[in-house]
Amino acid sequence: MHRIVVVALGVLLAAGAAAAGQEDWLQFRGPAAGVVPDDPNLPERWSETENVVWTLDVPGLAWSSPVIAGNSVFVTSAISAGEEPEPIKGLYDPGMENGSEASLNEHRWMLYAIDFRSGRPLWQRELYSAPPPGKRHLKNSFASETPVTDGRRVYVYFGAVGQVAAFNMSGETIWTRELDVYNTLLEMGTAASPILHDDRLYIVNDNTTRSFLAAFDKNTGEKIWEIERDERGQNWSTPFVWEHDLRTELVTAGTQGVRSYDLDGELLWELHGMSGLTIPTPFTSHGLVYISSGYPGGGLRPVYAVRPGAAGDISLFPEDAMRRGITSGFPGPLTSSEDIAWSYPLLGTYNTTAIVYGDIYYTLLDRGFLVAHDARTGEEIYGRRRLEIGNGFTASPWAYNGKLFLLSEDGETYVVKAGSEFEILHKNPLNEMTLATPAIARGSLFIRTQSKLYRIAKGGGQ
Repeated sequence: MHRIVVVALGVLLAAGAAAAGQEDWLQFRGPAAGVVPDDPNLPERWSETENVVWTLDVPGLAWSSPVIAGNSVFVTSAISAGEEPEPIKGLYDPGMENGSEASLNEHRWMLYAIDFRSGRPLWQRELYSAPPPGKRHLKNSFASETPVTDGRRVYVYFGAVGQVAAFNMSGETIWTRELDVYNTLLEMGTAASPILHDDRLYIVNDNTTRSFLAAFDKNTGEKIWEIERDERGQNWSTPFVWEHDLRTELVTAGTQGVRSYDLDGELLWELHGMSGLTIPTPFTSHGLVYISSGYPGGGLRPVYAVRPGAAGDISLFPEDAMRRGITSGFPGPLTSSEDIAWSYPLLGTYNTTAIVYGDIYYTLLDRGFLVAHDARTGEEIYGRRRLEIGNGFTASPWAYNGKLFLLSEDGETYVVKAGSEFEILHKNPLNEMTLATPAIARGSLFIRTQSKLYRIAKGGGQ
């Protein structure tokens, strides 16, 4: 097992990385929203020792996902100089006993580059050092945003301290920017990840003071534009660049509304009728963009499959339904419109983002149920199927080799047969709390638990 040893700012341990290729994992959920081309080298069984190529101890606490470019695996963390309360699994709102949590301890916000082959640290960079200015939900971290890379540089955003930075593959600082720091509803902390498209870096920060979406020049860090958003700090959803035959759109999910912008920040269309908190990330398949939110107990927990070319307000539900909620049973009636191919009012999830694998839209409900619908029409394939009593889910699912992989907060991955019949094939335990969505590249699976990063491959990479 390797271990990251925290050293002084700027120490270079090693350098070099291959150019990004088709098999890299450059952003949160990868290039195809968790779907990976079939590969016989990809693992289907693992444990803390089985099929493990290497394991690395990562200091601090962060629920950001790893990203991979060439020979470098990038992870971030926030390292406290003192003791911090342990995160608690499950669904709960902040309260006197379980958050929101302030910390008086100095923290170090870090970026690590790790060798893909060996798991040895290549270099590390400290972006900021201070006590956190705001609070976080006990289950959140001060470093939950996933970095993004184009294979030449890696870009990091820490919303908790307003730091944005770009580094080359050798760890040299290209630029840094300091943004204003805001918090979210009930001081739960931040989590929406940055994204890249062409020469721009996009950041969304929905907060209780001044919500915004901003575009930066990825080469210089200069702000190109910024627009304010009518949001109230109830969102942790990563934005999505939707490229289709008609145009390229920047789709953002929010509690006050889904909004799609052109690449200059002009509003193209909007959609109202979301749940009280919004976390899932929009994604595309079959020519549609899928958007959802599902705060538990809310009267509206929708899924929308939106067609290309929409304009104006395309809201589906009447205002009184959005205000009072839907009273029908799960998942509610299947509906559609000119701009929305299909929708259910109660199918949305709280933390996890759905996945389309083949022709099926799979919903992983946070309390451990899997549901399947036709990705094009929304017709039900099978209803709620229980994975196991007692397990909660935050990480989003992934799929390859005809199987779905569903990672619980307990660190157990349920391997489910893809298709019209629900069947649990087996489960793979890592025996540690896990909230981060994994990354997959070149025949290897990378899972981040609370304290470790695993590289897993069939045969342990032999």
